[in-house]
Amino acid sequence: MDRVFDIAAIVGSLSRESINRKVAYALAELAPAGLRISIVEIGQLPMYNQDHDGNPPPEWTAFRERVRVADAVLFVTPEHNRSVPAALKNALDIGSRPYGESVWNGKPGAIVSASPSAMGGFGANHHLRQSLVFLNIPAMAQPEAYLGSADKLFDGNGKLVNDGTRKFLENFIRAYAAWVTANVQP
Repeated sequence: MDRVFDIAAIVGSLSRESINRKVAYALAELAPAGLRISIVEIGQLPMYNQDHDGNPPPEWTAFRERVRVADAVLFVTPEHNRSVPAALKNALDIGSRPYGESVWNGKPGAIVSASPSAMGGFGANHHLRQSLVFLNIPAMAQPEAYLGSADKLFDGNGKLVNDGTRKFLENFIRAYAAWVTANVQP
């Protein structure tokens, strides 16, 4: 991989100590040299309201521009009520509007969900996939990534301590690098 791809990582949890934020940082550390992963914050985004499309809040404009210049997107999310957190859905909506000007269009994507539960955010992962289809984000199908009992994967400093999970995430991020390389739009 000669090119370095700019990856916008969207973390669905707003918590500073979020398991999913720790997963995103671990993926950034494990990423091959051809991927530069940075978290794009979503907690500051005012709720989407179509009334503001003509005069968007500056936070929307900055978010849209950051995603627009990214080569690809990586979603790392917990599950809230068998779906994605409200903040993540809000970010998807803000990026997709005004109609016809979606910043998501055609950007290769992937999803990792992590949860203290055994199911690893399976519902959120698949619910998010439904939205990505509409947003025309070609989502990597394999390997799927659901991290169950994820609260036990990191030490007190937020560092990944589970070797099996490290190996799994290394394989996932290498597959994602190949997905991005094959699917990024020129």
